[in-house]
Amino acid sequence: MAWHNIYKSWAWTGGHADGESDLLAVALREAREETGIRQIRPVTSDIYSVEVLPVNAHVKRGQFVSAHLHLNLTYLLEADDTQPLRAKPDENSAVAWLPLDVAADNKEEPFMAVIYRKLNDKLPR
Repeated sequence: MAWHNIYKSWAWTGGHADGESDLLAVALREAREETGIRQIRPVTSDIYSVEVLPVNAHVKRGQFVSAHLHLNLTYLLEADDTQPLRAKPDENSAVAWLPLDVAADNKEEPFMAVIYRKLNDKLPR
């Protein structure tokens, strides 16, 4: 998980497709960029979950970003937890392997807690 600089909470990695049509490739790239982990693979190429999420107005890289809605696609990825981690300072200030319930206990974005719990409950056991 990465400590998200804008939302000030632990979150899974992610980013914008910005017109790229291979959304799994985007998810893999973002996970690598935001964690420093080089060897990440999809558990499946299927989309794990879809949500429409509200995003509050904020400043990113010195630019104002208006409030808007995100179409969020989640992929289930896996990586070796012995690989070195590295933060991406323009997006996150820490990266760590954490228990599943940490994201679900998110206090800054309470609506995200419901989504994280849903995704955690869907995990194969």
